[in-house]
Amino acid sequence: MRIAVFGANGPTGRHLTDQALAAGHEVVAVTRRPGSLSARPGLTVAVADATDPAAVHAALDGTDAVLSALGARFSKETITTYSASATAITEGMARHGIKRLLVVSSSIADPNWRPTGAHFFNHVLDPLVNRRLGRTLHEDMRRMEDEIRATDLDWTLVRPSGLFEHPVVTDYRTTETSADGVFTARVDLAASMLRELEERRYVRTAMGVITTAVKPNIAKLIWNEGVKKK
Repeated sequence: MRIAVFGANGPTGRHLTDQALAAGHEVVAVTRRPGSLSARPGLTVAVADATDPAAVHAALDGTDAVLSALGARFSKETITTYSASATAITEGMARHGIKRLLVVSSSIADPNWRPTGAHFFNHVLDPLVNRRLGRTLHEDMRRMEDEIRATDLDWTLVRPSGLFEHPVVTDYRTTETSADGVFTARVDLAASMLRELEERRYVRTAMGVITTAVKPNIAKLIWNEGVKKK
């Protein structure tokens, strides 16, 4: 399968690209920074801003499915990365007749998500970090989800919990809507997306993904994911 990966040079996008190539797929890595991706068999680099309809349309030519791992940092200002890219990508897919779309969102997009037994997270970290510091980011994620739900594509909204780095794929868990857990390793998130691409268990619904075998340092996770500038 020939897969377009948006955000291919980002933390999750790199895992997606590596795992897809290892599985024998062809990958069109869509990025604004092509120099950060090394040449490999099966890899094509497309230089495009994911919010630019014309550039997205060109990048999607000849692809069979689209996986988006686009991301943004917390900001007090209005964020539009998720919703604007959703518009450009879904319109480009419609023009090319591409049906399959998997997009990284967040468990926070589910208003009823509260991990079982996670008292400190539910009552301290979530209100402070996700609902306050990350408010504008998650508002735009919800706009993105609404835009994608309104299409006739075969979409899957992929909802990880707190993202962190881990070297190998674990025995991760997936479930419809959102998963009952606080953390998701990026390598597991990528693996779950590629598996769903093949199995199609969560078409036109949301898929929660969590990692339970290992846990990150919470303070380091907040710094790396929400505060530190790259």
